[in-house]
Amino acid sequence: MQLGKVIGTVVASRKEDVLEGMKFLVVKNCDFDGKPTGATVVAVDAVGAGVDEVVLYASGSSARLTRLTENRPVDATIMAIVDLVEVDGAGRYRKVG
Repeated sequence: MQLGKVIGTVVASRKEDVLEGMKFLVVKNCDFDGKPTGATVVAVDAVGAGVDEVVLYASGSSARLTRLTENRPVDATIMAIVDLVEVDGAGRYRKVG
């Protein structure tokens, strides 16, 4: 799994039937402080995440292991919304609100 920050949404009015009802979010890799740092992916949202939230997402075959994405053609899935990141006993990121 990787840390990422949701930076946007993708709307696709026409798509394969197996993707109907799925929400797509734009996720940019981020560091332990929640600051965007790297690659950007489009991920299926399996947990109700929103823009500006730090999330954990899986890519590759692991992305197809949630109830929502099982046997569907997805390469990235948001699997958790992050509340806190602590490294070596120090709080690096804490969700506000």
